[in-house]
Amino acid sequence: MKNLIVAGLCAGGLLGSSLGHAQGNSEPSAGLKPTATTWRLTSETLALPGGEKMGMVGGDLMFDVSEQLRLGVGSYGAVRGDRGGFITLGLAGEWRQRLSPSWLAHTGLFVGAGGGRGGTSALSGGGLMLRADLGLTYEVPNVGNFAFGVSHVRFPSGLISSTQPYLRYEYPFYSLLSPGWDTPPRAGTADGASVSSHRNEFALVARSYRIPASVLRDDGQPQHSSMQLVGVEWLSYLDPNWFVKLESEGAMGGQSNGYMQILAGGGYRMPLWRGSAIKLHAAAGPAGGGGADTGGGLLLDAGVSLQQNLSERTALEFSVGEVRAPSRSFRAQSAALKLTYQFGLPGVSGNRISWPALGGFDAENLRVRVANQTYFKASPQWRNQYVDESVSNLGVQLDYFVTPEWFVTGQGLAAYAGEAGAYMTGQLGAGVQQQLSQRWFAEGEALVGAAGGGGLAVGGGLVGQLNASIGYRLTKQVSVLATAGRIQAMRGGDFKANVAGLSVAYQFNGFVQK
Repeated sequence: MKNLIVAGLCAGGLLGSSLGHAQGNSEPSAGLKPTATTWRLTSETLALPGGEKMGMVGGDLMFDVSEQLRLGVGSYGAVRGDRGGFITLGLAGEWRQRLSPSWLAHTGLFVGAGGGRGGTSALSGGGLMLRADLGLTYEVPNVGNFAFGVSHVRFPSGLISSTQPYLRYEYPFYSLLSPGWDTPPRAGTADGASVSSHRNEFALVARSYRIPASVLRDDGQPQHSSMQLVGVEWLSYLDPNWFVKLESEGAMGGQSNGYMQILAGGGYRMPLWRGSAIKLHAAAGPAGGGGADTGGGLLLDAGVSLQQNLSERTALEFSVGEVRAPSRSFRAQSAALKLTYQFGLPGVSGNRISWPALGGFDAENLRVRVANQTYFKASPQWRNQYVDESVSNLGVQLDYFVTPEWFVTGQGLAAYAGEAGAYMTGQLGAGVQQQLSQRWFAEGEALVGAAGGGGLAVGGGLVGQLNASIGYRLTKQVSVLATAGRIQAMRGGDFKANVAGLSVAYQFNGFVQK
């Protein structure tokens, strides 16, 4: 489960950081240079056809490849207007040029996929999103960076083409990753204090919403009385009690397939007796789809949890709370069961870290894959319309190798072509790799998760997928994989599709406290 720990670091950005390490650590004996990393939050308002406005919030995790170039992953979601559930996922890049000690000029590009909200298929078309921006950044030490500029957002196969100003806040920090899977040298004695550990938690989440009878769908009909969701949650502690959190969940039951929520917030953990604690939390973010009437898309969440440790690293958590869309009728009482893994990540600054100073951490073998998967019809009614058209998806997969052969994996994909712009899926699973020669290898994997949107007939939203891949290792770090597979609905839907995929993979080490 340790990969799903580091899984929250979001794939494409890890690729960028690993490339940065490859440049900055040419002499292994010299130790490891931490990578400058940035969380970004962007706000802008898109102009839609007919004079409609859609307020969007974007979140990115960016890693410095060089002093000028950043790479990462991100998501944009509607939070204002009338398009709740319009959410995209994708890859981001930014080029920066310093103008003074505090000011930088920057230009960026986001390539994503998605859409959402009933009736918006013409807006997003196949789902491909291109966003370019140009602006200025002002750095405030110990506070963060503030940026502003102009962006242009376009869906090439849809109707959206909008230019607008934006505002952005950036929180910079450092992460510690190492390229490749070579065993790091640990000989010698640390020339200073050992690296401290920064507490984190990663949880697999099964959630149920109980929805009042007064709640209506976006078509005016009564909302189904319940909704079941699956997803993941990441907590990072600021001190022994206060934490920040990020969670993403999708519907897999309750007649709301296609519903998705991405929430960020924080909370307080109060220990009770040995191994037990109470957590209070609050969060907000974009949500909607599946007919749920979240209005502009902003969802508010608050609740309380009881956490009980099962072992030194694992815990079971039961949470209750309430969610509410302030601009519409959607609200629900929430109950969730979480299987949590507690772990420590290195707390580092920008200084190079000697290998002996990392003696308290294990190097974990991780891999990130940037993937394209295309679905081909395997059932006559696999889609509500365009039944003879394939659906192409863009996404990111993150793998943790428990042994040199076996790995666990998580992936998220969204449609960018095939008139299915609102389709998204998030899945977890396991796989096995078999070496065929020095460079060639074969893999098989099985996944299960939530999917919906875009007119694909996924029933309640629960899907399963089997994949077989042939891979070729270009270098010790970089591989390419060709994939064939099958995905289908597992609960009441006609969705069945054959899968053909191509991905580029990068291997690296993450560090977790022993």
